Amino acid sequence: MDHLKQYIRTIPDFPKPGIEFRDLTTLFLHPEGFRRAVDALIERHRATAFDAVVGVESRGFILAAPVAYALGKGFVPVRKPGKLPGPKLGVEYALEYGTDRLEIHVDALRRGSRVLMVDDLLATGGTMEAACRLVEQVGSHVAGCAFVVELVDLKGRDRLGRYPVDALVEFAGE
Repeated sequence: MDHLKQYIRTIPDFPKPGIEFRDLTTLFLHPEGFRRAVDALIERHRATAFDAVVGVESRGFILAAPVAYALGKGFVPVRKPGKLPGPKLGVEYALEYGTDRLEIHVDALRRGSRVLMVDDLLATGGTMEAACRLVEQVGSHVAGCAFVVELVDLKGRDRLGRYPVDALVEFAGE
């Protein structure tokens, strides 16, 4: 899947000096790259047993929705605070400088259901770990975590060690 790298723009020194930001908006813009990424996620998880696809705000929505549609599963958004109108559960998680929060509707998933978690990029794993905790708080189980890009030097896969993790493309020390 390394051919997908050609569609991913690297922005140096964003959001701060020394960071090389992997921007997937250029992948989404390119019809062939976007189709290949979504198709690969679908094919890699077609045989996985799960009941719904969770997309993590916000770029995870772009990928999770077509995966759910193609595989005949429901789509569940995990959102930042203040975005969901109904009764919800939330979890705070640590960022490099402070904390953030994710929320899910309490009735978004059936108790005992299995869920495929989807986001665009795995870095330190903090956001996905928080999203997985939310899924478990509503009584469901994480069947796996799927990403287009993994920044392997940041060891997010280690943080998600309890769950199967799949990434289409890896960037390391680049």
